[in-house]
Parts: sequence; C-alpha cells; structure tokens
Amino acid sequence: MANMLQIFSIYFLVFACIFDGIHVNAANVQGLFVFGSSVVDNGNNNFIPGTSAKANYAPYGVDFPSGPTGRFSNGKNIADLLAERLGLPLIPPFDDPNTKGPTIVHGVNFGSGGSGILNETGSLLGKVTSLNSQIGNFETITLPALEAQLKSQRTQILPNYLFMIAAGNNDYLLNYFLGRHFLTPQDFAAKLLFTYSNQLQRLYKLGARKFMLVSVYPLGCSPVISHGVGCLPVQNVAVSIFHEQLINTVNGLKQQLPGVDIVVVNSVKIITDIISNPAASGFSNVNGACCQLSLNGASCQQNGAVCNDRKSYVYFDGQHNTEALNAAFLAHSYSSDDLSHVYPKNLQKLLNNTSTHF
Repeated sequence: MANMLQIFSIYFLVFACIFDGIHVNAANVQGLFVFGSSVVDNGNNNFIPGTSAKANYAPYGVDFPSGPTGRFSNGKNIADLLAERLGLPLIPPFDDPNTKGPTIVHGVNFGSGGSGILNETGSLLGKVTSLNSQIGNFETITLPALEAQLKSQRTQILPNYLFMIAAGNNDYLLNYFLGRHFLTPQDFAAKLLFTYSNQLQRLYKLGARKFMLVSVYPLGCSPVISHGVGCLPVQNVAVSIFHEQLINTVNGLKQQLPGVDIVVVNSVKIITDIISNPAASGFSNVNGACCQLSLNGASCQQNGAVCNDRKSYVYFDGQHNTEALNAAFLAHSYSSDDLSHVYPKNLQKLLNNTSTHF
C-alpha cells in the first residue's frame, strides 16, 4: 500500500507540473508592467508628498483584503484583476520602498493618480508622476534592477512581459475639459497621440513588445460630470475621437516596429454598452456614486457613507469604477471577440499567439 501511495504521489506531482506548465504557457507572459493614472494606481501616490490625488483612506478599499491601499475603488482595479487572470501575484507599486530585489521579477506598477500623457496634466492636484516620468523610472531604476535579478539582457527579458498602459483620462478631465487648450477635439487628440506614440516607441526601443492600451473612459457618464442624469454626449464624443485616432496610430506603429503586438481596449464602448443594458451584467445603478462624495464631486468623503450592494454599482466615487465593473471590463478586454470592444483581437489571443523566450 505504501508503494502504491508513493507511485500515486509521483504521478500526481508529474501531472501537476504539466498542468502548471500549460497554464503558464497559455498566458505566455512572465510578468506585467503597469503605467497610467488612477485607473491602475495601486498605492504609488501614497508615497508622493504634496499631492491631493490619494485614496488611502476609508471607504476606499472597503472590499480589499487589507483595506485602503491607495487604489481608487472599493476593491481591486483592472491591473490587479489582470494580474490574477495571468496567474501572477499582485504587482507592487514602484514608489513603495519595499519594491526591490526579487519583488520586481513579476513586474512593477508605476501608475499615478491624476497623471496624464502630457507632463502638465494633473498639476492642479500637486505633484503627480506623469507618464513620461513613469517610463523614465522604469528605464533608469527598474529595468537595470530586473536585468540584475534575472541575469539577462533587456532584449531577452522584456518580450516575455506585458505592458499595460491606461492613460489619457486626466488629459481630458484635468486639462482639455477645463479649457486649457483652445483646440478642436480632433486637434487635441492628435496632440495627445503625438506624445503617446513617442512614449510607446520609447518602451519598444527598451525591448517591450506586448502592449495592452486601455483607451480613455466614457467621461461624460461619470457622476462628477453627468451629476447622475445620464451620459453627456459632448465629453463622450471627444474621447471617442481619441480612441479612433489611437487605432490609426497603432496601425501605423505596427508598420514601423517589427515584432510589436498591441491590443487596444475601447473603454467607451465596453462601459457604455454595460450602462445601456446594465441588468445583463448584473448592475442596477449606472449613474450615481456608491460612496458619499466630497465637495469636489470626484473623490469619496473620508470615512463617509458607502452603499451596501457595491456589486450593483458601476461607479464607486465620482469618476472611478467599482471592482464589479472593473471585473466586467477586464472580462471583455481579455476574451471578447467583438472588434468594437478590443482591436485587432482580444488580450487572450495576443498572449497565446506571441512567442516568448522562457
């Protein structure tokens, strides 16, 4: 009997290893590097003095295991949920002093609430880390440390990582919509995308090959703008123009950059589809904020009241989504075959179809 148990244990371990290998190869990714705004910030702004863009207090994190962490939601954000889907641990924030050594081998999150594609965006909130600065931190600090940890060169390492970028929301909310640029929506989108294209090319030159670009959200639907009366078309048209031009930019980059693979997530379409038919996704409140809002109408009042059924709300505060919406959003991004949601394919296909260097 003892011998039989030993044989069974050996078979079990062999099959477990095979299954685990299949899971890793199916995801086809070793780690995740995250860049962007409060959509993905998982605590970086906690460590930045002089910024008002923080979510390190209740009721933020009411559904997160460790409570408030700096995530602008009741629970996990889309970067957290993507890491889970890929079988990775939660990605650590760059600005946390503990993010060093072996903790970086599965990736680092550089996202900063209030930041934008343009360096000037977010200045109203004090100090934030712009997308340019986030990429600079990756290039000068994280990347050399990663090469040292893995004892390999960046050109061999980085094709095995996914680069997730969720930027642009604040370039509209905290910049264009405030009248800082006297440009048409088309011209402002072109201005943004000129800078964004250069930022993507900078990452490509460092060795990045797999990109997930989360386009600008339907800001006209957010409670801070709509005041709970439904989606406002002017703002949504402006950000839809950005998305259309982003598709053209990506198509151009694919012609210029050998080996690059990019998925663009149409945030406007995914979220407005859910808002238009909320019951199909389990939502019932698509206009209001789940938490009691502060005077600015955007963030939660510290220690303020919070709704009970958070899974039924699209918005947690005046502009950020609940974990439930984030989960639905990621599900569409990862596996939808609707090209109006993800272009030119879903994230799962990008990861499965790209060769790696394991």
